[in-house]
Amino acid sequence: MLKIAYHPIYKHPLPEGHRFPMEKYELLPRQLLHEGTCSEENFFEPEFPTDKYILKAHDADYFERLRDLKLSTREIRKSGFPLSEALVKREMIIADGTMKAVHYSLEHGIAFNIAGGTHHAYSNRAEAFCLLNDQAITARYLQHKNLAEKILIVDLDVHQGNGTAEIFQHDASVFTFSMHGKGNYPFKKEKSDLDIEVPDGSGDIEYLKLLKQTLPDLIEKQKPDFIFYLSGVDILETDKLGRLSCTVNGCKERDRFVLQTCYDLNIPVQCSMGGGYSKEIKVIIEAHANTYRLAKEIYF
Repeated sequence: MLKIAYHPIYKHPLPEGHRFPMEKYELLPRQLLHEGTCSEENFFEPEFPTDKYILKAHDADYFERLRDLKLSTREIRKSGFPLSEALVKREMIIADGTMKAVHYSLEHGIAFNIAGGTHHAYSNRAEAFCLLNDQAITARYLQHKNLAEKILIVDLDVHQGNGTAEIFQHDASVFTFSMHGKGNYPFKKEKSDLDIEVPDGSGDIEYLKLLKQTLPDLIEKQKPDFIFYLSGVDILETDKLGRLSCTVNGCKERDRFVLQTCYDLNIPVQCSMGGGYSKEIKVIIEAHANTYRLAKEIYF
């Protein structure tokens, strides 16, 4: 059965006019239920995790100051969100959703988190709507639990997974692959184990060609026993931040290729949603919903 982490806390109240589309976390599960892709039993509710797993990916000083609401004004500004106790609780519950999801991935081949993909969170700081790096925390969690040894993180958000790259920069057991917009944020990029920079305006054909040329060979070479997939939908032509000019169908074919590859090779995969900033929320929801529809089609 397809299992999906979701908690009402994912939709966090923000100041009016804030550019982050927080409502998608409420609308996406509603859409999946409405169309019959999912039923209530597909969803599970994550909880408040213990600190010890978070501290395997994040510096204690940073995490304690975040938890105690003692970040500096500059640090809070870089996070993109007003800091509050409720926000920190949200970030921790998102991380727990990803940690719990991997057990379902190991059992069923695939599992999801409605939120997550917080790849701009560094070991020691927040950045760009990311305060705790859910997939990095969970990669460490898997290894600590002896559930995986060699891990591959496939980050196809339009923005480089700079925080993830920093966290694992000296760890050969976690391979970081980021395929992102060349001219996009962050403008000073970190060094992932493999970075592919996609030119602005590339569109579906060029984008998919790059992915298909890269991913199977990478998996063959690295031989991971677990994959994290960050399936951001900010590659769309309608995205306010993306600039890659991909269509909703092209984004769907990207997801189909990644999930089919994982399925064919029998490698468990956990998916977190990542970014999406199209002007119309219905476009964001449709593109994200496609990932779940494909998972059901391929795996179940």
